[in-house]
Amino acid sequence: MRVAAHWLVTAVLAGALTQTAWAGTLSEVRERGTLRCGVNGEVPGLSYRAPDGAWSGLDVDFCRAVAAAALGDPAKVELIALSNAERLDALAANRIDLLARNTSWTLSRDLGKGMSFVGVLYFDGQGFIVPRDEQVMSTLDLGGKRVCAIADTTGPDNARRYFARHQMTLELKTFPDLAAAHAAYLAGECGALTADQTQLHALRQGLDDPRAQRILPEVISKEPLSPAVRKGDAAWHDIVRWTLFTLINAEELGIDSANVEQAQARATSEEVRSLLDVEGASAAWLGVEPGWGIRVIKGVGNYAEVFERNLGSGSPLKIKRGLNALWTDGGLLYAPPAR
Repeated sequence: MRVAAHWLVTAVLAGALTQTAWAGTLSEVRERGTLRCGVNGEVPGLSYRAPDGAWSGLDVDFCRAVAAAALGDPAKVELIALSNAERLDALAANRIDLLARNTSWTLSRDLGKGMSFVGVLYFDGQGFIVPRDEQVMSTLDLGGKRVCAIADTTGPDNARRYFARHQMTLELKTFPDLAAAHAAYLAGECGALTADQTQLHALRQGLDDPRAQRILPEVISKEPLSPAVRKGDAAWHDIVRWTLFTLINAEELGIDSANVEQAQARATSEEVRSLLDVEGASAAWLGVEPGWGIRVIKGVGNYAEVFERNLGSGSPLKIKRGLNALWTDGGLLYAPPAR
């Protein structure tokens, strides 16, 4: 108890010393009473707005998790649908507080766009979809074919590099968004459509006859999808980053939305107590209300719950965890320990 008390006092003092840093985005979010989160809105599984106005998706749930941490309520989110062309500028211009719009973490964006990525929420990769009756079995069979792609994304350049590396000719036709590229592909304007594999799965699942389309096996790029905040606001960056880490660590420790309150009551290990912010230490450091870790998990669940609900076994997409499995299960999902 003496050690715990000393830790709490130290945390509170540290929080007091850094209180001036909270006057950035967190202060604006609190004053407004809502988190403005930039999302896509057109990709089932990641962020999708249904005809009745209901939102769902991995990115959407992450926005809700951050609202739970910062404002105490996962419902205090204003979801703002953004196009590929406007998403980065919207963050830089302070139209949104957080960008969670299937955006790949790249060097040029990280260093040249005034944004700071917080960590990988989903490991994706670019692929191709073709009509099954064309009998195309590999991307290496696409030489000379016209390919539809989405402008203002990493997709067109990835395709150009891949085709050049394999000495194949490429006729690329770009469109302003996924819906337009998909419509052109289905109309026969292109022999293939290239996009992140998650988007291809969502597009195929939404067709009347999904089996008529084949997603080719090759993945031609790394697309680490990461939420991002404006560069220079370290306090807000910490809140968003540790919200992500909490989702991952909760799964690793076996804590979910159904047992989090029981885990709080019975917590004895330092790692579980830190994850759930039992002593309030991390809340003091972050400048949020105590118990923020519990709010996050109660609000959206752990990473496994969020994944399976939106992309995996509990969704129409049925995407396997793959690279997005925990590191203990052969995946890449790994978070710093909560201690």
